[in-house]
Amino acid sequence: MATARAGTRGEALKLLEAEGVTVVELDYESGWQDAVELGRLGDKVGIRVEYRGHENIAVNSRAALITGLKRPKVTFRQRNLYCQFNLDRLTENDLAAMEAKASSLGDYILAGHLMRDVDEVWVE
Repeated sequence: MATARAGTRGEALKLLEAEGVTVVELDYESGWQDAVELGRLGDKVGIRVEYRGHENIAVNSRAALITGLKRPKVTFRQRNLYCQFNLDRLTENDLAAMEAKASSLGDYILAGHLMRDVDEVWVE
């Protein structure tokens, strides 16, 4: 199954005509508004169209969290960052700084035991 990411409606329309694509993920803010129409177009050509407003990321360590928050964010989606390490091991200032950075990106730092599904894993 070839999944392709569309950052705009125009990209999604092009991907619906592309060879080898079986799923188009709408990864732009107004994608929810286009999902039904593009989904119908996709049905006609055998391509599934999906829209998700968030993704769940398992974060394996403090270093992985720092590194992940420093990387450029390539999605508009809210990222739920589920820390698989003990958050109590962070100083109050470190945690506040990381939460501020995450918040500025539209993301949330959460305790790992709250995680249900995983879309991605951040490791060191």
